Amino acid sequence: MQQIFDFFLDLYREATMISILLEVVVFIFGILSVYYSKKENILVYPTGLIATVLTVYLLYKAGYYGDMMMNFYYSVMSIYGWWNWSRKRDGEYVVPITRTNFREKIIGFGLFLLTMLVTYGVYRAFGREIEAANYIDIFTSGVFFTAMWYMAIKKLENWTLWIFADLITVPLYAYRGLGMLSLQYVIFTILAIQGYIVWKKSLNKGHVTA
Repeated sequence: MQQIFDFFLDLYREATMISILLEVVVFIFGILSVYYSKKENILVYPTGLIATVLTVYLLYKAGYYGDMMMNFYYSVMSIYGWWNWSRKRDGEYVVPITRTNFREKIIGFGLFLLTMLVTYGVYRAFGREIEAANYIDIFTSGVFFTAMWYMAIKKLENWTLWIFADLITVPLYAYRGLGMLSLQYVIFTILAIQGYIVWKKSLNKGHVTA
């Protein structure tokens, strides 16, 4: 256990205090965002915006442009999701939890491919040498982008994609020296599994807003 603590502490020995504090804020608000998403609570979006905007800054400083683009997209998509989840008709929310249909699956797959191409182009545009870890970053960016869109339109499958990509991201961020973010994704994975269970129950018994 001590070795695990030493591993995470070593990652921050040369980090500035402001970077550490920003990671703490991202850590807290990121977890709050996933928690509120699990509860189907509109607060998922304001908490998520705080986390993603700060993460864009941290990743830009670290030079991880694929993840930076992913979080920039999260910020934009959070604004759309906030609006979409808030819509009402006759006092009732108009966007219930549903499963993806064939058309949405095709759009999601297209978004996945497009995101990977854009992320690859971002790395090239910044003149970065693309290493093995960057290709993993490019792949997970595509998965996360699609998951975020599915969440904005309240599709159950968003949780499946979050779980899959979170499990890949945990060791990736640890390898990059972003220990706190790696730990955050461990918690994200647990919350995503819980979110899938909660949303599936809600879907099976009919939509009930939390």
